[in-house]
Order: sequence, then C-alpha cells, then structure tokens
Amino acid sequence: QVQFVESGGGLVQPGGSLRLSCAASRSLGRFVRVGWYRQTPDKQRELVASVITGGRVNSADSVKGRFTISRDDAKNTVYLQMNSLKPEDTAVYYCNIDPPVLSYWGQGTQVTVSS
Repeated sequence: QVQFVESGGGLVQPGGSLRLSCAASRSLGRFVRVGWYRQTPDKQRELVASVITGGRVNSADSVKGRFTISRDDAKNTVYLQMNSLKPEDTAVYYCNIDPPVLSYWGQGTQVTVSS
C-alpha cells in the first residue's frame, strides 16, 4: 500500500506555469511506472503523462511540448512541470502508478487556468 499526496495547484492565467509535486509515502523506486492524471466534472479521469524508472516518458497529445513529468526516487516524489497553460487544462490533478490502483488515489490538487 502507498499514499500519494499531491500539491502545487492553484489559479493561474492562460500562458502561465505551475509545478505540481506528488509525494509517495513509501519508496517510489518499487514502482516501475508512475503517472499524473486529471479529471474534470464532465470527463473521465485521464492519464496526462507517465514516467518509468530510468526516465523514459509518455505524454498525452494534448499536453505534448507543454508538460514535463519527472521523478526523483531518492525523494519519493513525482513532478509535473506545466507550461503554456490553457483554460482546458483546468482540472483536479492526481498521481498514481500506471496502470492506476484504486486504493492509491489521493485527494488531488486543483489547477484552474483563467483570466
């Protein structure tokens, strides 16, 4: 079992940046692939980006070139650097392993992109 605690969300103007952090309660290194997900009230939760041990990443087409996922296993933390934010990026962002485990979902962190 592991708990993920997300932080770093907030209100930002279009074109702005945010850096999200996700702290794991246990060694992150035991998980080969971890990811950031997001959900809005009218959509299913979607995988935004994932990273495997060693650093190879995958990103959704909607965020390619704007979002960067990384992991620091020594700090048990996953990051999501979000640049050039758009209103459609507004959502609650979560981290989990990939594929996700139901009991690992945390509270998420709200990101709102609005002028």
